[in-house]
Amino acid sequence: MRILGIDPGYAILGWGVLDYTGNRFKTVAYDSLLTDAGVPMPDRLRSLYLGLEDIIRRYQPDECSIEELFFNRNVTTAIGVGEARGVAMLACANHDIPVFEYTPMEIKVALTGYGKAEKKQMQMMVKTILNLNEVPKPDDTADAVAAAICHAHSGGNNLSRLIRNEGRMSR
Repeated sequence: MRILGIDPGYAILGWGVLDYTGNRFKTVAYDSLLTDAGVPMPDRLRSLYLGLEDIIRRYQPDECSIEELFFNRNVTTAIGVGEARGVAMLACANHDIPVFEYTPMEIKVALTGYGKAEKKQMQMMVKTILNLNEVPKPDDTADAVAAAICHAHSGGNNLSRLIRNEGRMSR
């Protein structure tokens, strides 16, 4: 199974592609899509969409794991992140890629066994699980890779968390 992990954001959208066969991971690629603060939001969202389209075409993932929106006190930021999340889901839906969502706590539990793990713990687990020389940077990229690992550990059977599209599974 090839998994695209996404940590949504409109300034930085982290992504990672992993192959998971049996109980083994192979790191395919990871990076971030960046947009500039001075650019109008519609242009930033288009940039994210086109970047994800390119990633999907290049790596052809079977499934996508995306972090659920964590609502903080800044409503404007939450709305922007929600819009970036929607763009990511649209890119996947346009390629018939099932999208699964996980809360930050679920991702932490899947990687560390503890739902309140610190960011450094998460990053070290990503590095260790994938046998990487260093932690993926920036943090958003490491979070995206962590989302992909979380999905692999769910066995891809988390159908209750499969985001439904127009009343049908997008599978």
